[in-house]
Amino acid sequence: MYQVVRKLFFTDCRCADNASKVYEELFAKLDANKDGKVDVSELKAGLDAMGIKADKGAAQKIISAGDRNKDEGLDFREFSKYLKEHEKKLRLTFKSLDKNKDGRIDITEIRQSLADLGLEISKEHAEKILQSIDVDGTMTVDWNEWREHFLFNPATSLQEIVRYWKHTTVLDIGDSLTIPDEFTEEEKTTGLWWKQLTAGAVAGAVSRTGTAPLDRMKVFMQVHASKTNKISLVSGFKQMLKEGGVTSLWRGNGINVMKIAPETAIKFMAYEQYKKLLSSEPGKVRTHERFMAGSLAGATAQTAIYPMEVMKTRMTLRKTGQYSGMFDCAKKVLKNEGVKAFYKGYIPNILGIIPYAGIDLAVYESLKNFWLSHYAKDTANPGVLVLLGCGTISSTCGQLASYPLALIRTRMQAQASFGGSEQLPMNLMVKKIMEKEGFFGLYRGILPNFMKVIPAVSISYVVYEYMRSGLGIQK
Repeated sequence: MYQVVRKLFFTDCRCADNASKVYEELFAKLDANKDGKVDVSELKAGLDAMGIKADKGAAQKIISAGDRNKDEGLDFREFSKYLKEHEKKLRLTFKSLDKNKDGRIDITEIRQSLADLGLEISKEHAEKILQSIDVDGTMTVDWNEWREHFLFNPATSLQEIVRYWKHTTVLDIGDSLTIPDEFTEEEKTTGLWWKQLTAGAVAGAVSRTGTAPLDRMKVFMQVHASKTNKISLVSGFKQMLKEGGVTSLWRGNGINVMKIAPETAIKFMAYEQYKKLLSSEPGKVRTHERFMAGSLAGATAQTAIYPMEVMKTRMTLRKTGQYSGMFDCAKKVLKNEGVKAFYKGYIPNILGIIPYAGIDLAVYESLKNFWLSHYAKDTANPGVLVLLGCGTISSTCGQLASYPLALIRTRMQAQASFGGSEQLPMNLMVKKIMEKEGFFGLYRGILPNFMKVIPAVSISYVVYEYMRSGLGIQK
């Protein structure tokens, strides 16, 4: 019977018009008691009778995934909908693995695809994966073999091959220390990469503007708060409103938005070059090489735009009338303090990239793998909420680790703007804070920083989706 079903169901020439008839015939074979519904036992017995290999528990997962009305079985509508959706996902996965677009997947492509995602496997392991799917013994897998193997296997079978969750910089939380976006060769050749970057930059600009008052409060507390000068959120906002009115809550936002585009472009270009330089094999980037390339790209971008970071801090903390605008601020800083002033706090800023990016990446990978291992059902795609949740938690953990360095950086950037203030290097400033305020003095302003994470992520995601639609980027 299996050969009949295989010939009927797994054929390249099967068109959309015949799909419904094929599903009907397959459903009729599986519906043993002819009650118009396929339950777990029927699906399991039917697949076994047809010789279709399915993982342990696969039948239950298929029923759970497709059972919309929760009656512990699939009627024909639910059955056909599940197969159509699952087949569509399988087609996308097959295309992503078929690097040379010849319609077949070989050992090299399996290893390359996994390496691109940071998963290193031996040639022997790749051969085992291929042999488990290869029906005709050619040591390559075509679309029919791929579909045949995975159509009745939920995502648990795909996990060894596909763990493609893009850790995207769409989650703009106002910090620019994350690993840059990865783009496939197809995205690069078709020009989709620049549309993705543009959408991300616009999303970041809107997000930062929406959360600018909380960002200004964070900087205000980092610089001014101490044991003797306690500043709460309420008292801090009152001070800012009294001194400069409602518009003062957005001081420094203009330059904070302006630096997104050049930083994103430099980071992306540098990342691509560092990956090539650091990869041990051409076209193959290991996880630690990716991390190093991302950190170096972040450092390169920060070095290039760091004067704008200093300007942002000065503009954020300025009093009414202190500067007429961004250029006036730059002119006064250059005249009074010299060129060196534009790189104050540079060392703690660069040092902060490693803990931030490292912990951000590690936590994201852990959360991703935990979800795939415990909750993946009919697809390895977790959906928007899970992705946003993982990204938010990992970014927050990264911030928590690097925050003391961010505080030191901000104080060093700001200290010359206050008349008579002591100009301290990084080590003495850390020592002074620890002596006067204790360890928690290094975390001044972290409350408004955490408060802005969820709205920043939410705003950037919504705007990003609108931008993707407007720029014609397919999901």
